[in-house]
Amino acid sequence: MGGSKISRKCRNISIFGIILASCLCIVSAAEEYSVGSEDDDWWIVYPDQHLNTGSEVNHPSWILSALEDTPILILDHSQGRCKACIDQENDVNSVLEDLGGDITYHNLISGSGDQAADELFGIYDPNGGKSYIPLTIVVTLIQDDDGDVQVGWHSFETPTGEDHIRTYVEDAINYHEENVDNWEV
Repeated sequence: MGGSKISRKCRNISIFGIILASCLCIVSAAEEYSVGSEDDDWWIVYPDQHLNTGSEVNHPSWILSALEDTPILILDHSQGRCKACIDQENDVNSVLEDLGGDITYHNLISGSGDQAADELFGIYDPNGGKSYIPLTIVVTLIQDDDGDVQVGWHSFETPTGEDHIRTYVEDAINYHEENVDNWEV
């Protein structure tokens, strides 16, 4: 009889452990940032700090095509001795070691005659003013306030660190998985 009480307690503890682990997995898969117009938000239109705040973004067709399959990470930087560019590229590469199979990556060199690299500064610069390198852009699919799936994006200039990049990439992957089936191109 004493053994069955211990057995039930062990079983209850095991069930509790499974439930707790499941909850932790759900919490860890939750998105870090939401849709809005603040500095850290995912943006659907130009954010508050942008010269064209509230205006729609004209996403390039190659971005829209790629979003049919995966979210997108873009590093737009100069080639050569730009320390900030080298640091950001190293951090991006570290993130890609773990998450590269779940996101489309474009490493673009601005000022090299690459039209896409130069065009993206005009579209995705976070403040719409003077452009600084490196420009890191993350694009995904996200729901707006009405529940409609839209193109969501976030960008930042200068090195921000591996953890910062990783958080946005993980968010982008999660949002894309949640919304791709409901996106009407």
